[in-house]
Amino acid sequence: MEVMRKLYPYKLSASQTNWLITELISNDFLNEARFAKQYAGGKFRMNKWGRIKIHHALRNLDISSSSINAALEQISDEEYLSTIKRLARQKLNSLRKEEDSVVKKRKLQNYLVQKGYEKRIVNEAIK
Repeated sequence: MEVMRKLYPYKLSASQTNWLITELISNDFLNEARFAKQYAGGKFRMNKWGRIKIHHALRNLDISSSSINAALEQISDEEYLSTIKRLARQKLNSLRKEEDSVVKKRKLQNYLVQKGYEKRIVNEAIK
C-alpha cells in the first residue's frame, strides 16, 4: 500500500501500477514479511514500543496478520521484559517528586500502556 501511495503522483494507470508492483514483488524488492520484521524490530529497539503499539502501527500500514505475527515473534521475551523493566525504572526516577504512591503507580502504568505494553506485563514489571 505504501508503494501504491508513492506511485500515485506519477499518474500511472491501474494496469501499469499493478505490473510494476508485481515486478517488484517477483524480484523480491518488495517483501511484506521482511518489511514487517524490520519495522517491528526498529520500533522496539529504537522507540521502545511494546507489541500492542507495533501491532496497531503495522495494521494501519495494511500489513497482513500473518506477517505481523511473524514480526512480533522475533522480539525475544527476555529482551522484551528487560526493556519494560528499564523503562519502568527510568519513568519511576522521573516521578520521584510525586509524593502519593498511588498516583505514582497510576502514572507509571499509564506510561507503559501508552508505549504499547500489555497490562499483565506492565503489572509484573511494576512489582
